[in-house]
Amino acid sequence: MHPSVVALGGGHGLAASLSALRLMTEHLTAVVTVADDGGSSGRLRQELDVLPPGDLRMALAALCDDSEWGRTWRDLLQHRFSSQGSLNNHAVGNLLIVALWELLDDKVSGLDWVGRLLRSRGRVLPMAAVPLEIEADMLVGDQQFTVHGQSLVASTAGHVEQLRLVPHNPPACPEAVEAIMDADWIVLGPGSWFSSVMPHLLVPEISHALHDTSARKCVTMNLGTSVSETLGMSAADHLSALRRHAPNLRIDAVLADPSSVDDTDLLVDEAGRLGARVLFRQVRVGDGTARHDSLRLAAAYRDVFDDFLGDVGLISS
Repeated sequence: MHPSVVALGGGHGLAASLSALRLMTEHLTAVVTVADDGGSSGRLRQELDVLPPGDLRMALAALCDDSEWGRTWRDLLQHRFSSQGSLNNHAVGNLLIVALWELLDDKVSGLDWVGRLLRSRGRVLPMAAVPLEIEADMLVGDQQFTVHGQSLVASTAGHVEQLRLVPHNPPACPEAVEAIMDADWIVLGPGSWFSSVMPHLLVPEISHALHDTSARKCVTMNLGTSVSETLGMSAADHLSALRRHAPNLRIDAVLADPSSVDDTDLLVDEAGRLGARVLFRQVRVGDGTARHDSLRLAAAYRDVFDDFLGDVGLISS
């Protein structure tokens, strides 16, 4: 029996979890952050007043059929133009998605059509029905300031004290809410913690669904903490930030590669405050870089979903 899984996030982190989860179930839905304001997505968002398509495109590409047909269309979707003109750095998939939105006047239907083209194993939905802006109150030394925009939040080195969305009460994608309520498991992360993972907790209808659903929840920890927005944060600090922004959200499991955890006891203690147990598994690729191995990650998710949370073949108490 394949579980129904909803994966939340954006960018490369969400693509990593989807590449693993697609090996386990065909009942898979990606709910994607729509706050990107940089690169090709940012330009299309500004020029055409549309949802930024880039993270949606990456999720669709991660779910493509593993055949010549699927891989070819995936590569086309991911192809970027290189020129001295206005097409420079635009991804073909971004243009295709936005064109379908204009033709169909329906965001979800447009994404479903791209999924059919790729013969995707799963569905991709936007987190919200309108483009969002992320704001972060940051602390650098003794200096406090507010940063506006996902790209700046992701690239500014400092401690994020509080995260907000603009608009503050955006309408959620109804199909995303429905998928969360109907799921067996919800997977949050990996990915850029404040700019891709945690924004889902700030959309009221998505947050309410995450609190009300009977689905169990797994947080997938990142393999590195050196990016600007989480510079100096430990693995336990990541969970602490999640608890600070959603104090009543219960998490069932935390999946972490031991090589990326500086203090395992602190992580276990912080996970316990969320109601979660920790599964330590090697999910990193063999070359040591901060990339998830799809097969290893899929095996780890299988252990999580089967409540097989021991490190030596025993279910932890």
